[in-house]
Amino acid sequence: MKYNIQGGNLPVVICELDANEQMITERGSMSWMSPNMQMATSGGGSIGKAFGRMFSGEAIFQNIYTAQGGPGMIAFASSFPGSIRPLEIMPGSDMIVQKAGFLASTAGVDLSVFFQKKLGAGFFGGEGFIMQRLSGNGMAFIEIDGAAIEYDLAPGQQLIVDTGYLAAMSSTCSLDIQKVPGVKNMFLGGEGIFNTRITGPGHVILQTMPVSDVAKTLQPFFNTSGNG
Repeated sequence: MKYNIQGGNLPVVICELDANEQMITERGSMSWMSPNMQMATSGGGSIGKAFGRMFSGEAIFQNIYTAQGGPGMIAFASSFPGSIRPLEIMPGSDMIVQKAGFLASTAGVDLSVFFQKKLGAGFFGGEGFIMQRLSGNGMAFIEIDGAAIEYDLAPGQQLIVDTGYLAAMSSTCSLDIQKVPGVKNMFLGGEGIFNTRITGPGHVILQTMPVSDVAKTLQPFFNTSGNG
């Protein structure tokens, strides 16, 4: 499979497949394709896996697209302005991705639910109790809200991240929360009460424009839209 990411801040990944190659995506992510791409809907394994995907922000069922009778082409567009990041998934190099961050992958990649081991990190860390795990062997594509900024953390090295800015991290990283110091800072600083603390070793991908922050910024305009 060959791919090309186009579109700038409104990105789309265009995948060129050999005969019988397959791509997997959640429902509604396919944007356009060649006529010989055949679609089949699957639960992607057990009922537990299907409901796990639902809890992590994805659809219960997945669509599998196969190039029939020769090479095929299929494109997947991002659902929000930002960027599309390719991830090479190999055995032993699982990636943990923000809720609903999965866009598409080759057939060898497994999408499953990832539960935070620490309840505090789950409820206050900005990404919720449930995230997504990408494992297996193949190429995956994830959606990034805004631009992607990447760091490689050494063992024990830490990064403090504001709520919602974590897009993905290696499964070797650990995630926890820390309270913003000082009562005045908590309630008057405008940064919230908790920050996310990521500890290496591993690779971290941050995003510059979380969709949750954009929604909060636009909310006052929606609330007053009917008042003239």
